[in-house]
Amino acid sequence: QVQLVESGGGLVQPGGTLRLSCAASGSKFRINAMGWYRQGPGKEREWVAQITRDKTTGYADSVQGRFTISRDNAKNTVDLQMNSLKPEDTAVYYCFANDITGTYWGQGTQVTVSS
Repeated sequence: QVQLVESGGGLVQPGGTLRLSCAASGSKFRINAMGWYRQGPGKEREWVAQITRDKTTGYADSVQGRFTISRDNAKNTVDLQMNSLKPEDTAVYYCFANDITGTYWGQGTQVTVSS
């Protein structure tokens, strides 16, 4: 079973920056895509960003140009650099990873953007 451990959430002012990290362990198969979803208060879960093993990236329109996802295949880690944060970015952020057996999720880390 794959375990994902997230870190880096916190409270930040609008316009500020946070960097989220996620480390995967226990995978017996090659991890394909890794990325992030988020769920804000009273909102549905939404896809944020993902990155494949060959470093191809994709972003939701709402974060394009502000967030950057990166990955270290050797360490099985994925990071999300979040710049120019807005109150609308407030959410619990969940890391995910896919392998041939399915999709695995982190525990979630709270990001709060507020003055």
